Amino acid sequence: MTTMTMTGAAVALQGISRVYGRGPAAVRAVDDVTLQFPRGGWTAVMGPSGSGKSTLLHCAAGLERVDSGRVLIGDTDITAAGDSQLTSLRRTRIGFVFQSFNLIGSLTAEQNVALPLRLAGRRPSRAEVRATLDTVGLADRARHKPRELSGGQQQRVAIARAMVTRPEVLFADEPTGALDSRAARTVLDLLRAMADAGQSIVMVTHDPGAAARADSVVFLGDGRVVDQLTGASTRAVADRLATWER
Repeated sequence: MTTMTMTGAAVALQGISRVYGRGPAAVRAVDDVTLQFPRGGWTAVMGPSGSGKSTLLHCAAGLERVDSGRVLIGDTDITAAGDSQLTSLRRTRIGFVFQSFNLIGSLTAEQNVALPLRLAGRRPSRAEVRATLDTVGLADRARHKPRELSGGQQQRVAIARAMVTRPEVLFADEPTGALDSRAARTVLDLLRAMADAGQSIVMVTHDPGAAARADSVVFLGDGRVVDQLTGASTRAVADRLATWER
């Protein structure tokens, strides 16, 4: 990984493209996107199905490699990083939350939260893990396994797992997509509190209500940025999304 000049952003995408396939059948999932996600800000990414939202998120988080352009996490260019370097980055400097929770069913909540620290070669203290669970309101569920938790509680465990390493950036791919409205509100309240405390968050969502909780919304269409809104209401986000879906 190469250290570059500070951009002032949590994540900077500089002319990135991601192409699947070759020749006439090639699909440009992300097409020459230049974008910055601010430090201490919460950015939502929206767009119709196939617009490149999740691919953009995965490229920004180092889960997928770009075909051209550069990706910077803070002042570090991760574009040409090797697999071991990217693995280290994902374990120490970024957190990722999936729609499907991705908890290990045989482990308790506290064991799931401790897992990233163990994978990074650390021996986490119970106090550290319990404190992280407490921040998501689940200290009293530390010894429960995923099957003993509601969907909303499982997602909060997943957020605690992503946050236990104190990452610079938290990426979330449809974090409320599998939740009912009440559980979704709880998760969004948690993300809002984290952002207000200075956590950098980049979230893909299809829900205008969820996007409106963020500080700003980026709209994608055919792999390109087509618009951005700041401080928008749910209605404004929905209206703008409908414009690009027509």
